[in-house]
Amino acid sequence: MSKNYDNWERLVEAVLKREQFRQLALAHSRESSISSVSSSFNFRFESLYLGASSSQVNETDGERLLPSDYSNGGVLSATSSSAGLSQFSAAASDDTSVSGEILPMPNLKNYTFADLKKATKNFKSDRVLGVGGFGTVFKGWVDSKTLSPSKIGTGMIVAIKKLNPESTQGFEEWQSEVNFLGRLSHPNLVKLFGYCWEDKELLLVDEFMQRGSLEYHLFIRCGAIKPLSWDIRLKIAIGAARGLAFLHTSHKQVIYIDFKASNILLDGNYNAKLSDFGLAKLGPSKGNSHVTTRVKGTYGYAAPEFIATGNLYVKSDVYGFGVVLAEMLTGLRVLDYKRPIGRRDLVDYAKPFLSEERKLMSIMDARMDGQYSSKAALQASKLTVTCLESEPIKRPSMKEVVQALEEIAAIGIPKESNSKSVHSSSHHHHHGYSVGSGR
Repeated sequence: MSKNYDNWERLVEAVLKREQFRQLALAHSRESSISSVSSSFNFRFESLYLGASSSQVNETDGERLLPSDYSNGGVLSATSSSAGLSQFSAAASDDTSVSGEILPMPNLKNYTFADLKKATKNFKSDRVLGVGGFGTVFKGWVDSKTLSPSKIGTGMIVAIKKLNPESTQGFEEWQSEVNFLGRLSHPNLVKLFGYCWEDKELLLVDEFMQRGSLEYHLFIRCGAIKPLSWDIRLKIAIGAARGLAFLHTSHKQVIYIDFKASNILLDGNYNAKLSDFGLAKLGPSKGNSHVTTRVKGTYGYAAPEFIATGNLYVKSDVYGFGVVLAEMLTGLRVLDYKRPIGRRDLVDYAKPFLSEERKLMSIMDARMDGQYSSKAALQASKLTVTCLESEPIKRPSMKEVVQALEEIAAIGIPKESNSKSVHSSSHHHHHGYSVGSGR
């Protein structure tokens, strides 16, 4: 690395300035060929790949380390495959709750726009899985081995995110998704198979999550959607917690930032996977407790210290997890202005109920009646309250959260419950797919 640059982030910043990215992304001409775009994109990874080990990153420079800024770089870096895996592997790799892999280089397929038109039948409206602030998600088909586009109905279903070319925020999210999910591999993170960057077209090809989002199953009230049972909610919570624990226990901690019910996607067996890494960033460097950055995320889920100061801690994610736990226990959205005044903010409203055993049952989701013991409910509510502590230091780590949830799951379900009857769910999944909206 050149001595003119004191860390790898500045190298990335010099080569790939945000404005240049924006101009490239929004260009309406073909001045840059696909190959030149690809080479600059690959060089971006190359520079990150070569520059990590000998440099110190100034993590407290908020203006330079905004999650919306490309000076954030490729986020995860390594000097070689062996160094990369040792530097970024989970601290407790023998622990299944955080086991996963961080690849030394992204292993993604570079699709052409024509490829993805073929995979989605020219982005037909009946292929739409969901629509959000940055664009539309389509159902597509690819060969399960080569990942090349295949005929509709053959091969493997994928979710193809087509970003709105007018959305600069969408481009930034796209870039961050490629940088994080191109390197991170864990059973509780959505897999990214590939990307397309061609002129102004920006797309991502993710694994298809059959049952859509947790938000959809918790809050959509219709006959086709059966309520989630207590044991399925616990299974989802444990999976999501394992995903966060993996991010937090890697050597270079990753802060997810935007943890919420709509970003937890579910496969056919209700295995939970975190999606949408558009706001994620590296945690604090050694000796620092936090990073300082521009406040982004989703109101209601964002931790109070982050909103108030812009100081972002690893345990800011734990607060968001506590909010989702409160939603899962009560069946209520974190914010709902249709509710009476005093009940609109779930955290403020629910905390006194969650803290007292006598009051707890009055706020639990009635759709789970008879499916859990009072001991299990009380332990879950206590865990929720500790995750929602106003001071980050008082919150548990996500590894501790995983352990607590597993202990709760081991308590079991009363014999009289018939949990199998609530495991089925609608196959009309296009309503529940996370598309990164709600910023």
